[in-house]
Amino acid sequence: MRAECELCAAARFTEWYHEDEQCWIAECESCSVPMVVWRVHDPHPPPEVKAELVAKLRRIVARHFEGEVRIDDNLRTIPGHYHAHARPAVWGTGLVRRRPE
Repeated sequence: MRAECELCAAARFTEWYHEDEQCWIAECESCSVPMVVWRVHDPHPPPEVKAELVAKLRRIVARHFEGEVRIDDNLRTIPGHYHAHARPAVWGTGLVRRRPE
């Protein structure tokens, strides 16, 4: 964990959907889509860890939203800490929140 890293700090500015010892999943403050954040300050998780993180993100998105998503893990703004966004599969559309049951 790095004190200067926004993702390590994990401040709760937006809605959080999931957290465990490996990651947390919340709405991205910048782009308002769900994102998964690995709790380790490293931009390169091992392939099996990355697969687990993406699978968790997909499960959370399926539970809370409708529609297809694409996983975007291009580390643009915070290049030193692995995270991935669930963006709408069709550019220019938004994710639709499921109605509570």
